[in-house]
Amino acid sequence: MRVKKGVKARRRRNRILKLAKGYRGRRKNCYKRANQAVERALDYASRDRAAKKRNFRALWIVRINAAARAVGLSYSRLIAGLAKAKVAIDRKILADLAVADPAGFAAVANIARAA
Repeated sequence: MRVKKGVKARRRRNRILKLAKGYRGRRKNCYKRANQAVERALDYASRDRAAKKRNFRALWIVRINAAARAVGLSYSRLIAGLAKAKVAIDRKILADLAVADPAGFAAVANIARAA
């Protein structure tokens, strides 16, 4: 007797079509096209989660460098001074300080300069 896998196959196809909701053209309602589009979208999502981390780190470094130069230091000397002074502030917090509290950033920069 032939087994048609009716319920399981339909459930699998509907799961893909649900992920393809909002796509344009046949990519939203034709299983084969939707499956290709969803696979590609999931690959891009995985790749771009890592890229987002790189992009934000680069943005923080640019902001820190601009603020450090405003107080008379370069980025590399600031980071080296903080490491030497054993100040454990990461780049995200330093960038936030540079934007939101320039006086506080200047105080941190003075600590790095002294070390």
